Amino acid sequence: MYKVYLVGFMGSGKSAVGRRLSYLLKMPYYDMDHEIVKQQKRKIPEIFEQEGEAYFRKIETEFLQNFRNESCIISTGGGVAMNEKNIQIMRATGLVLYMDATFADIWMRIKNDTNRPIVQSSSKEELEQLYAKRRRFYKKAAHITILTENRQLRQITEYAGYQVNRLKGE
Repeated sequence: MYKVYLVGFMGSGKSAVGRRLSYLLKMPYYDMDHEIVKQQKRKIPEIFEQEGEAYFRKIETEFLQNFRNESCIISTGGGVAMNEKNIQIMRATGLVLYMDATFADIWMRIKNDTNRPIVQSSSKEELEQLYAKRRRFYKKAAHITILTENRQLRQITEYAGYQVNRLKGE
């Protein structure tokens, strides 16, 4: 079993790269947030509102501990790397790729996204502070950092695929 975890800030390209990497490496792809929504039978904003952030973070850790015993690609939620236990689980069970995008690129992708409640309820400056705070955790979690600035999705995916195959010894 070999998992590939994609970490990074919201809008960094984890889902887009994950889907394409799945095709390239012929491995199933899962979006962690989507899987949690299916499991909990409610949307993430509802979980936060009804149970609080601590409960949601606990669910993320349980997901990492218990999700499918198969080789697969998983795009994680933007806050998953903030928990040391989550970092340990990901690093012990697979390869962690950090999708490192600039805040300017991320802002262009997320600023009008109505499916991200935090974007609607926060200022650009608040999101940039959160981005800055989380970057060191993403770097700590990562086996490999993939710079996405000025690269097309195809280039990022091919590079990620090369790194996965290289580290798997293929």
